[in-house]
Amino acid sequence: MQNFNFCSPTYFEFGKNTENKAAELVKKFKGSKILLHYGTASIKKSGLYDRVISSLKSGGIDFVELGGVQANPIDTLVYEGIELCRKENVDFILAVGGGSVIDSSKAIAAGTMYNGDFWDFYSGKYIETALPVGTILTIAAAGSEGSCNSVITKVDGKLKRGATGEVIRPVFSILNPELTQTLPPYHTAAGATDIIVHILERYFTNTQEVEVTDRICEGLLKTMFNQTPRVIENPNDYEARANIMWAGMVAHNNICGVGREQDWASHGMEHELSAFYGAIHGAGLAVINPAWMKFVSRKNPDKFKQFAKWVWGVTDIKEAIENYTAFLKRIGMPSSIKEFGAKEEDIPLLAKHIGLTEEHTFGSYVKLNIHDVEEIYRLAL
Repeated sequence: MQNFNFCSPTYFEFGKNTENKAAELVKKFKGSKILLHYGTASIKKSGLYDRVISSLKSGGIDFVELGGVQANPIDTLVYEGIELCRKENVDFILAVGGGSVIDSSKAIAAGTMYNGDFWDFYSGKYIETALPVGTILTIAAAGSEGSCNSVITKVDGKLKRGATGEVIRPVFSILNPELTQTLPPYHTAAGATDIIVHILERYFTNTQEVEVTDRICEGLLKTMFNQTPRVIENPNDYEARANIMWAGMVAHNNICGVGREQDWASHGMEHELSAFYGAIHGAGLAVINPAWMKFVSRKNPDKFKQFAKWVWGVTDIKEAIENYTAFLKRIGMPSSIKEFGAKEEDIPLLAKHIGLTEEHTFGSYVKLNIHDVEEIYRLAL
């Protein structure tokens, strides 16, 4: 096990009707003038918007609004949010939505306090100062409600990149599983897939003697494989929704990843599918991650033997990967990048856009160069 530090100070308010505590929690964490940031019309149709507004008004919280966050949030809206926060002297951001809204909120929070271009943080600069962010989660997927990470797409150049900093970890997150019950099955399944791959990116490691985190990862994976079909079959299954929502947070606040080398190649390859074709992140991962498994398991089978035994109860690596692929198909996920509009001739561009060469690699379980990535994309066709 490697040396590590771990701090996860987010305050979680979990359960039914907890969105009604929005004002109480904003006050608890010293917010007085907030930016209410959200996506499209869905939170208004569901009545969530009205409940949050009612809580803020009754609690005497002053606020301004900025909606319009889309899947794969974009830099242009972030710039708009930064300008609004500065103009209105906002001191707190409340994100109401899924990972895209939360990631956009984190970017605005960092950019508002920064003298330069916020994109510097998505080009490698560590975030050291930001407005506090609170969340009301509506989609169990990205884990952004408990993480110190954010991903934004730069419209010019189609660059989907991440940023990190402990100061953008939400100070509180409201998690009511009921808020996820109105999601379409496809989005529910895509969210579940994102959770699963967050675990797998940490699970497949060359670090030895990490049994504690191995068992945590395997338990979470088995939970997701058990609970996801339940909510696909019955969207109103509260208990299954609750298990998935909490698993999504645990999967990405890095409790699964401490003390071990992590991979993240599947996420890097999927980001190009989102940037170029607008693929929903989890759906793109459903295609890329099994293709990655097929490729790297031939080169480094050790952890796959453990994956087969502890997660699927089998001895054959190929069977374990087939079981995983069959699960994804069962919950309605795509099985080819062609379903997003990708073509064979696009593959060199996708691989090149990541920034790889023969010498420059990414991933850690198996280090992948540009030719390896092209082969994985072809497997994903």
